[in-house]
Amino acid sequence: MDFRLNEEQQMLQDTVARLVRGEYSFEKRLEYSESELGFSADFWKQLGELGLTAVPFPEELGGFGGTGVEVQSVMTELGRGLCIEPYLQSVVLGGGLISQAGNSEQHEQWLGGIASGETRAAVGLQEPQSFYDLNDVEARAEKSGDGYVLNGRKAVVIGGHCADVLVVSARTSGNSRDADGISLFLISADAEGLEHRTYPTIDGSRGCDLFLNNVKLGPGALLGEEGKAAEVIEYQAGRAISALCGEAVGAMEVACDLTLEYLKQRKQFGVPIGKFQVLQHRMVDMMSELEQARSMAILAASVADEPQSDERRRILAAAKNVIGRSGQFISEQGIQSHGGIGMTWEYNFAHYAKRLVMINHQLGDDDFHLERFAALLK
Repeated sequence: MDFRLNEEQQMLQDTVARLVRGEYSFEKRLEYSESELGFSADFWKQLGELGLTAVPFPEELGGFGGTGVEVQSVMTELGRGLCIEPYLQSVVLGGGLISQAGNSEQHEQWLGGIASGETRAAVGLQEPQSFYDLNDVEARAEKSGDGYVLNGRKAVVIGGHCADVLVVSARTSGNSRDADGISLFLISADAEGLEHRTYPTIDGSRGCDLFLNNVKLGPGALLGEEGKAAEVIEYQAGRAISALCGEAVGAMEVACDLTLEYLKQRKQFGVPIGKFQVLQHRMVDMMSELEQARSMAILAASVADEPQSDERRRILAAAKNVIGRSGQFISEQGIQSHGGIGMTWEYNFAHYAKRLVMINHQLGDDDFHLERFAALLK
């Protein structure tokens, strides 16, 4: 099969690559991470102006009509730049949930703004006790007149501190961990009773916990059919996994490049340490893991927008498992090759390693997806 990008896809990836190279130095990233917003508002605006936040949306909503391949192309370059803007949360996952489950009024209200970059979305699907099980939902939504009242807590909502709209899951019926009975709701960032606890994550992003204290919502806040959101959540989580795989490959590519360059420059006993056979073998192993990860990312992109099936579930679980293991291997071997400098805050390799660790834990780590893959074979 020919896995090369076509002309339009290559132009898209080149556009993102030029933007990241020109606007996103490592020093700037550190400044963005330490700012109150936690990322660059100007860079986010440029993503919108270039149409990059519109990539996954249909043309009738002002989008590009892109597939998993186009989304992954964007994410790969954002991964290479170690960009901390909430593209995955707002565009891929938040926009995807609204696009699949929302009605025409909700599409009109939110998707145009998300596609243009003028509106930012965040997604609260996980809770403190849920680990990686998106069906483990204890937050409750009780009927109140023609609307709902929400109570509960959502954990590690990346970008939730600055989102205009939050897409959260809450249980309208059933017991914790039941797939049936989960609903999705749209909550405005200024809703009464909504509290945030914001904190930095290990990869330089900004996350928050959401506390829902008698948050009152009207009937238009329900996203999709009441109690039937589990399938929508699973499907869109699969699209987000494909996007994460692309970002991880971009980060792994730079991590390998940094390691190779260091081996060529660092001298021991009067010769570059890259001359030592044991380090050459280590570098070959890192490149082998990178190529395997790239192949699995391409496979994930090919099924990201396919109808839900056990085959799609298996491919995405396998891809996330391989990406997680490869990212951890490249991070560990790169740090070993660099020595102490590989763990310092001032050197960019350490930040790539941290991001790869975080990617492994987003939407299920390698062990979780290995078990999932095995269960799907039965």
